[in-house]
Amino acid sequence: MTSTQSPQTHRGGTPRHVAIIMDGNNRWAKARGLSGVRGHHAGVESVRAVIRRAAERGVETLTLFAFSSENWKRPPAEVRALMELFLLALKREVRKLHEHDIRLSVIGERSAFSTSIQKHVARAEALTADNRGLHLVIAANYGGRWDIASAARRLAERVQAGELAPAEIDETALDREISLADDAPVDLCIRTSGEQRISNFLLWQLAYAEFHFSPLLWPDFDAAAFDLALDDFARRLRRFGMTDEQIEAQGA
Repeated sequence: MTSTQSPQTHRGGTPRHVAIIMDGNNRWAKARGLSGVRGHHAGVESVRAVIRRAAERGVETLTLFAFSSENWKRPPAEVRALMELFLLALKREVRKLHEHDIRLSVIGERSAFSTSIQKHVARAEALTADNRGLHLVIAANYGGRWDIASAARRLAERVQAGELAPAEIDETALDREISLADDAPVDLCIRTSGEQRISNFLLWQLAYAEFHFSPLLWPDFDAAAFDLALDDFARRLRRFGMTDEQIEAQGA
């Protein structure tokens, strides 16, 4: 199913695709008199807990916003620490993911990362490529506008090469070029720390997503908090442009 296809209207159930904006590491650390880097390290345990719970609850795809294209503007010391943490996670965590049949993908512009990080990303994806459990997606140096612009550029290149006519460019054609085109559309987007914005995350893929805003800072977001978000989703009535009467007529 591509993201331009509306998921089935329903009440309840487990979301097939959950996306999370992991926010609040710096505030968590500041409240404890710690460096921002300590907050990012503390957030790693929340990542582990949510991955475990997502797999247990039958979520098909879990996309985590780890590092946005705007995060390069942060203090250089923090950016370096984040890159070191990313590399450390690739070295230490991937084998565990593989043992649990989890497939790992990284979306975003990789060329800005060090050669070492790029190599470890490629190795991690190759190692887990055939796994059939949870699909874990890490959005790193990712931006929703970049994603759409990159897709548009690839379509333009196909037109220039004579492979595609301009009249053939529609939502479906663009969707095939967007990141996560082979995954189910995002059903639920969670943001922690009480902020209520999407910050250039999965702009295309979130078209019909439900949102859950948690007041918890990311290092405090655990499996129970993830369950709460899924339970909140299960109570939603998803209309996709239809009326309540139409949905009732369908027996959804």
